Amino acid sequence: MLGVPWWVLAVILLIFFSGYMAFRAMVAERKLEQQNAEREGKIFIERMIKEKEQREKDRQQTS
Repeated sequence: MLGVPWWVLAVILLIFFSGYMAFRAMVAERKLEQQNAEREGKIFIERMIKEKEQREKDRQQTS
């Protein structure tokens, strides 16, 4: 590259590398958030099923 100092090219490369790493971090964080949401949803559904079974059991005992 004619007339361009080497440190300018290094800065440009580091900017692109930083963008790439930020993109990777964003994708990884989105994946973790999705997994956490699925886990919390599963826990919630299991709790709702247990509560429903308990209500049905209580209703049968009072009948």
